[in-house]
Amino acid sequence: MGHWLQRWGRQLRHRFLERDASHALPDDARQRLAQAIAASEARHSGQIRVYVESALPWSYIRRDAPARERAVMQFGKQRVWDTEHNNGVLIYLLLTDHAIEIVADRAVSRCVSGPQWQAMVDSLASELRSGQYEKALLAAIGQVSRHLEQQFPRGAEPTAPNNELDDQPLIG
Repeated sequence: MGHWLQRWGRQLRHRFLERDASHALPDDARQRLAQAIAASEARHSGQIRVYVESALPWSYIRRDAPARERAVMQFGKQRVWDTEHNNGVLIYLLLTDHAIEIVADRAVSRCVSGPQWQAMVDSLASELRSGQYEKALLAAIGQVSRHLEQQFPRGAEPTAPNNELDDQPLIG
């Protein structure tokens, strides 16, 4: 009975929340995040994309899908997987569940393990619970950047690609 109540409560939260996540990240916060991504990408050849949603679409909620599933779908939809060196990373934030997910392309996944990503995500939990979304996302960008700088320093490839993905965070 407890699981059913939890699931029903989650469905209600997602169903009736405002669909626009811009209240959590006003324009000036999105600008600072874009600047942090641009500064990061100047130091490595990886590509970072941020996607923020207030709530999951009803098709996900109806079947009690986790935030991770949506993050993986957005990874593909936003073409983060399609970078020249397969070193794109999506940082996905789901406001309703206070969930952050990091999805990395093949080249990055060979260098950074699942437990390392999970440790990064876990370290951001307190900021998310307290609604400090910009702070959590800036920390995530910084942590992802450190891994990308170690594994994909700028200029290490024969031809370092240009900025392949827009640095501006996406609001869903």
